[in-house]
Amino acid sequence: QVQLLESGGGLVQAGGSLSLSCAASGRTFSNYVVGWFRQAPGKEREFVAGINLSGSSISYADSVKGRFTISRDTRKNTVYLQMNSLKPEDTAVYYCAADTAHQYTIVLRSTLYDYWGQGTQVTVSS
Repeated sequence: QVQLLESGGGLVQAGGSLSLSCAASGRTFSNYVVGWFRQAPGKEREFVAGINLSGSSISYADSVKGRFTISRDTRKNTVYLQMNSLKPEDTAVYYCAADTAHQYTIVLRSTLYDYWGQGTQVTVSS
């Protein structure tokens, strides 16, 4: 079992920054891939960023490359998503998720992640 808790969402103006945190508990944190996803109203949940076991492999959606940075601190059992140069189209509920079937390969399909946090709202005003 893995429990995930996101924090750090909020309201920010376009061009601003937010930092999200995903605190994990339960199964040994370093043994699985963690991904960030987001879902805007009326849209499907989409992959944002992912990081593997050691942090040696990182993947980003094209829409956030160069603006978002994912990182993990295994001592704190936490994964972070630093979001810079935010745009109104980044507005969504952001979720972190654990893929316990993989330690090194980052998959993009949300259905392959087996544990999810409750989500945190990010709103970017124009």
